[in-house]
Amino acid sequence: MHATPSGRPSAEPRSAYRAFRTIGTRWADNDIYGHVNNVVYYSWFDTAVNAHLIAEGALDIHHGTTIGLVVETQCHYFAPLAFPQNIEAGLRVGRIGSSSVRYEIGLFAEGEVQTAACGHFVHVYVDRLTRRPVALPPALRTVLEALQA
Repeated sequence: MHATPSGRPSAEPRSAYRAFRTIGTRWADNDIYGHVNNVVYYSWFDTAVNAHLIAEGALDIHHGTTIGLVVETQCHYFAPLAFPQNIEAGLRVGRIGSSSVRYEIGLFAEGEVQTAACGHFVHVYVDRLTRRPVALPPALRTVLEALQA
């Protein structure tokens, strides 16, 4: 994440991200203040990451033996987003561990060059039944490595 000279996080350009997914806003995403409520951003993070993993064949949400559990998340907001905008979610991987991954997501208003918000979350991959950490499956690791910053 970029930072100002004072160390505060700042917006990032599209070039900082490796893959993109378009997400449409919904009427219900706006809050009483006329912009997308902060909790929706976290849903978009999850949507961008999991949709990419499914599309790349690295995640089988119905029958896979390995699932990712979120253990950490954070978001910084720079500009408001609102219905009826389309959002373009940029995705990259900041760190790959033996059983964990730090995903970094930038949210852009359609066509904008700087993030309206950016953040991260950490997945720990576990066995679906035991919920114990497991090594990242090879197919998942390959997709993750292609997303590394």
